[in-house]
Amino acid sequence: MTSRQSGPAARGGGIRIDLHTHSTASDGTYSPEQLVRSARETGLDVLAITDHDTTGGWERAAAARPPGLTLVRGAELSCRWYGTEPSIPLHLLGYLFDPSSPELVAELTRVRAAREVRGERIVELLRADGVDVDWAEIRTAAAGGTVGRPHIAQALIRAGLVATTAEAFTPRWLGERYRLSKDDIDVFRAVRLVRQAGGVPVMAHPRASRRGRIVPDSLIVELAAAGLAGLEADHEDHSPAEREHVRTLAGELGLLVTGSSDFHGAHKTVRLGAYTTGVEAYQRIVAASSGVGVLTDPA
Repeated sequence: MTSRQSGPAARGGGIRIDLHTHSTASDGTYSPEQLVRSARETGLDVLAITDHDTTGGWERAAAARPPGLTLVRGAELSCRWYGTEPSIPLHLLGYLFDPSSPELVAELTRVRAAREVRGERIVELLRADGVDVDWAEIRTAAAGGTVGRPHIAQALIRAGLVATTAEAFTPRWLGERYRLSKDDIDVFRAVRLVRQAGGVPVMAHPRASRRGRIVPDSLIVELAAAGLAGLEADHEDHSPAEREHVRTLAGELGLLVTGSSDFHGAHKTVRLGAYTTGVEAYQRIVAASSGVGVLTDPA
């Protein structure tokens, strides 16, 4: 059932909500079916599937949704702020948007194609240095999803060159030496396209300094004026001080605050539901959307 008002969040209570997870439709290791089943087994009541730049896992996740789990369909958009040099990459979570919105579809298609080109170029660089990884094998391992650096990291693990995904992302490997930029969506355009498609845009891990450069608060002020709805505060890559900073800024700007696991399966150690979103913030997202509704059990 598609609903904007019913479901556990409307009924209240101590429900658990995780609004940022990935499946094999992008760079997670759980299929969409495994993702929704595991979410329910873990005790989650609401789960958002937010694969990178794709809605490819929506249909399968919806078909496999177990009773008791409300499904929020979304995506994590690869964005960039061009207001400084060099530009800064950042991620935007778009929730409950219309997946057939022409402009948004075109941008997501373009960004996925850019990911493929970047992935193949990285593999070419690795092979030129004598690293035995194979692009065709990596594409097969991606199971039809969008190829990302975690897929290349897995190839490095299979080759016995690194022990973990984290090691693969160190400067010696994908973190710097073999890191290439890709085409992203201008963040202001991304906010506009998500809103235009009836969705709700929330910035993912905005203060995660351990990931690299972060955008200034002044940009978030501008994005809020342009339609940004919220900020993800509780995230494994935020220190306690960074979480508090995000909450304070969101409060000053009237933005909603989310918490999420950013679950990728075996690619990360974080567990489903490790960080969660409050009911009020979730209800604000549902109320602000006009693209697609949540999928939930009958009231």
